[in-house]
Amino acid sequence: MRFFNRFTLETPESVELDFTLAGIGNRTLALVFDYLFLGLILIFYSLITFIFAKFLGDILSDYLSDVADIYLWLWAISLLILFFTYTGYFVFFETLWQGQTPGKRFAKIRVICDDGRPIGLQQATLRTLLRPIDDILFIGVLLIVFSKSEKRIGDLLAGTLVIQEESEKPKANFLISEEAKNLVNSINNTANLTNLSPENFAVIREYLQRREAMLLQAKHELSRKLAYQVKDIIQLAEIPEGTTANHFLEAVYLAYQQQNSSEFGE
Repeated sequence: MRFFNRFTLETPESVELDFTLAGIGNRTLALVFDYLFLGLILIFYSLITFIFAKFLGDILSDYLSDVADIYLWLWAISLLILFFTYTGYFVFFETLWQGQTPGKRFAKIRVICDDGRPIGLQQATLRTLLRPIDDILFIGVLLIVFSKSEKRIGDLLAGTLVIQEESEKPKANFLISEEAKNLVNSINNTANLTNLSPENFAVIREYLQRREAMLLQAKHELSRKLAYQVKDIIQLAEIPEGTTANHFLEAVYLAYQQQNSSEFGE
């Protein structure tokens, strides 16, 4: 039995990434945490709805002989809102937090697309709408346990994977140029590094680690392609004039590490 199932994929930038799939244990822990948190939200909402319905019924009873229809409409609307709250919880957090909900963040797991990129609104919505089907008769559990890629129905149709986050990022075994070090402060001040997902960072790290083994022309083309993609992700207007693609990627690597270390203490 595999306790840690590894999964290797090749990104559109031709960089291979190696992930550890989340596994049934971590996914169950995340789901229990999310359901507890969501349950508190729904209980609070139900309490407010009951108080409001009772208050409204008492007022209308003075003017109407039968308020039963109004109660039925109120509860129908409440059930609809409860449904949207349930689905909206997972869609909102997985889209906003790049594949994480509070439960997934607690369990240190994340949803990504099959190509290694962060999931979007479409994937998060499809996974959530299919979640009740996965929960029926534990179909999702069986698929996760017995499939190599550990995908439930929602993952299969949405084209997603659930992976573990690395608790510690591997230390760089490559040299960082002085030009890149001098560029870090400028990037911190002008770019939005919060848009750079852990998977994006992993692509940069993998390239910097493997570039010396590449042919010169291949390294030149890949570094330029990757640099412009990273520039767009972090919403940087332009790569500083006179900066090579390699120096720019090194600087982004350092800036992301520094920001991540200062915010999360890692």
